[in-house]
Amino acid sequence: MKIAVLAGGTSTERKVSIVSGTQVCKALMSLGHDAVLADVFLGIDDKAYNAAFVDKCDVDAAVRYIRSFDDNVEELKKSRKSFWGENILKLCDKADIVFLALHGSNGEDGRVQATFDLMGIKYTGSDYVSSAMAMDKSISKKLFGAKGIPMPKSAVINADEKQVYPSDIGLLYPVMVKPCCGGSSIGCTICRNDEDYAEGIRLAFSLEKNAVVEEYIEGREFSVAVIGKKAYPVIEIAPKTGYYDYINKYTEGNTVETCPASLDEAQTAEIQDIAVRAAEALGLGGCCRADILMRKSDSRFFVLELNSLPGLTPTSLIPQEFAAVGINYAELCQLIIDIALEK
Repeated sequence: MKIAVLAGGTSTERKVSIVSGTQVCKALMSLGHDAVLADVFLGIDDKAYNAAFVDKCDVDAAVRYIRSFDDNVEELKKSRKSFWGENILKLCDKADIVFLALHGSNGEDGRVQATFDLMGIKYTGSDYVSSAMAMDKSISKKLFGAKGIPMPKSAVINADEKQVYPSDIGLLYPVMVKPCCGGSSIGCTICRNDEDYAEGIRLAFSLEKNAVVEEYIEGREFSVAVIGKKAYPVIEIAPKTGYYDYINKYTEGNTVETCPASLDEAQTAEIQDIAVRAAEALGLGGCCRADILMRKSDSRFFVLELNSLPGLTPTSLIPQEFAAVGINYAELCQLIIDIALEK
């Protein structure tokens, strides 16, 4: 197949996306596919476009080119009218399918998917509506509540409104403050007092205008991959220090990850059921990932969020869950494509 692998972009998760895209492209090529890696925002020149699906893609050279712009993305955004890089839409239209290795805004939030729907371009992952709802925590939490899915108590606050403290919204310290539409724990802060809270709000609002203030659940953290109505083995995430923040997520050796997680049969069934119901509440298709906490005091489970385009880096959780049932990385990439083509 001719497959365009889109990575990079303009979100705070750009670097993670590039790593995912690199791994995916190489895996697809190992299966015999004609895959091309491109940055959705930077695009490719006419020479590279004409060579796409004709000459074998030099993935490492593509990555070097993409990464050479890392320090200039913000400046390029100011000088550009269109999000789409040169020849990207033409490349995607020429492909049999687009593998979305994008993370964060302008990639995981439904905008790219909506464009592809209008153009009749096939792509991996969920549709634009489900992607948008999963990305926006204020919307996903309302849907979880409507479906009776357990989640931490929370409220959404806006940068333009009067300063709001946890006590004003019925919460006590500690609380977690996070951007409403962020990912990879970027901009998240555990707040144990007013001073922490002021800094957490400042950080979240530096990234976007809406923030979630959420009850902090002390306990064990888990992740569950879901495809359709099937949940895969549960993986437990135990950072050696602190919580599962950006550094611990993407630094090899910082976190102990156990798959299958050490849970009894009933607990495993319960957490998988919650993950499937949460995915159904948002209408997510493709391969998604539910992040779930188990409270230390009473062993109750709480959904944090669902990721419609989970990371596929060497340290990501999804590949480990599939490996536990005998599906290697390349086979996982093929499975994600097969699901998209069935859709």
